[in-house]
Amino acid sequence: MLWGSTWLVLHHGLSAETAARYASLFFLGITAGRAINGFLTYRFNDTQMIRTGQGILLLGIIFLFLPVGTISAITGLILVGLGCAPIYPCIIHTTPDHFGADRSQALIGVQMASAYTGTCLMPPLFGLIANHISVSLFPCYLAVILILMVFMHERLVKKTSS
Repeated sequence: MLWGSTWLVLHHGLSAETAARYASLFFLGITAGRAINGFLTYRFNDTQMIRTGQGILLLGIIFLFLPVGTISAITGLILVGLGCAPIYPCIIHTTPDHFGADRSQALIGVQMASAYTGTCLMPPLFGLIANHISVSLFPCYLAVILILMVFMHERLVKKTSS
């Protein structure tokens, strides 16, 4: 989401200050989502939480695609934050179930390293796309990442549930 405010400036024509304020709503969404998800975990399992998060993330991306102005973009950023909220904690929490308790410590380390690597590599990758093609591809970029995440998670669930 480091590109959210730049996308709002270049694609929606907002001032840098206003765009930064609105882009920060992503972080508000993820924070509120984590608080809400803490209570939802009493009712839903991790796979359900991850799938729900992915669904909310998809809804947020759809709002980013809508050509109806700044309100849909802001709503989309909040929904993307809400959708992201349960995914990482639930993936970490299900590691012992998917791979066994004896391997979970090492695999959680790999998962955390992968998350940090993605945090370091994905924004510059989009920067190249934005610089050489268009910053307007921001929602497409998020959609591709979501599709990859859904595919990989469903594959993991299918392989480890049998």
